Amino acid sequence: MSQKLDPMDIYDVRSLLSEDEVMVKDTVARYVDDKVIPLMQEAFEQHQFPRHLIHEVAELGLLGSSIDGYDCAGMNSVSYGLICQELERGDSGLRSFVSVQSSLVMFPIHAYGSEEQKQRWLPAMAKGEAIGCFGLTEPHGGSDPSNMKTHARRDGDDWILNGAKMWITNATIADAAIVWAKTDEGVKGFIVEKDMPGFDTQEIENKFSLRASVTGALFFNNVRIPKANVLPGVSSLKGPLSCLTQARFGITWGVIGAAQACLDEVLAYTQERILFGKPLSNTQTIQIRMADMSRRITTAQLLSLQLGRIKDQGRLNPTQVSMAKWNNCRAALDIARDARDILGGAGISAEFVPIRHMLNLESVITYEGTETVHQLVVGKELTGVNAFG
Repeated sequence: MSQKLDPMDIYDVRSLLSEDEVMVKDTVARYVDDKVIPLMQEAFEQHQFPRHLIHEVAELGLLGSSIDGYDCAGMNSVSYGLICQELERGDSGLRSFVSVQSSLVMFPIHAYGSEEQKQRWLPAMAKGEAIGCFGLTEPHGGSDPSNMKTHARRDGDDWILNGAKMWITNATIADAAIVWAKTDEGVKGFIVEKDMPGFDTQEIENKFSLRASVTGALFFNNVRIPKANVLPGVSSLKGPLSCLTQARFGITWGVIGAAQACLDEVLAYTQERILFGKPLSNTQTIQIRMADMSRRITTAQLLSLQLGRIKDQGRLNPTQVSMAKWNNCRAALDIARDARDILGGAGISAEFVPIRHMLNLESVITYEGTETVHQLVVGKELTGVNAFG
């Protein structure tokens, strides 16, 4: 006789994981259940990032988890994906924090930084003692990084940085910002420290998405950057784009967790909600809608798992990440929207998770490349023609 399937894992993806990967997933899942989910409703409502979680996720080894050495955990890519999945099951804001710290700050320091920069920043960031942010998107638009206006010019051994960045996660709590700027020598990455004269940050208020996350703007007015704070290993758009590939990979996993949280809520609600003399879950319409959620989640799980295996084999093509980011974000957002609708009036209450995940996912489907950007990346791969612009 066949065994009953896990509603959150219809294709038994868990059986395809190694013992270490299962341990990572279960450890983070318990943490999210015990410490994250109970406080996220209030954090979202109060528009506050629960900063005490930084120390806790650091103690679990979740910051810079894929980096070897420098007090980092040295996990594989699939484990990093599972971390993102479980964290976003709690809230996209917490997963965003970990994504930025790990993929957009620690990764470029590790990949393109000097040994001195690695020794100074990576252990502190792994412990949560130093927080980072990533400055690429600018006020005039984020989908065309080659059109950035932020620039730096040489002044002796130093650089003078001017410009602004917008929609930056961790902006006002960061100890250092990895800022990408145009120079006469190509696009360079600069480690801008919070106390450098001419560097200012401002938090973005009145958000109705990612409310349990810090989002802000960065401003640079003749900021003097010493040579020791320039990433020496890259002088082109390859630098920031490679960081985005890392972060997008984690997002493809993260949104699965948000979708699972919404389906789990709907399963429980429709079994208890009695209409016209029977539970909602007993109706064909509701079963078909929940089955569709399960289909989308299962497809996303298999896409991300294969993506992780390819990445761990060193064969990753950014187009593969774009396809998964496009598919999985769209699936998760559609699931969250439908879950909110199934809950009826209760669906607009933060007492239930779908409205919070739905609002968060409106940002997640937009940042790290909009849906259209990823569709065009895949289109370019298929046709060989660049249709951007």
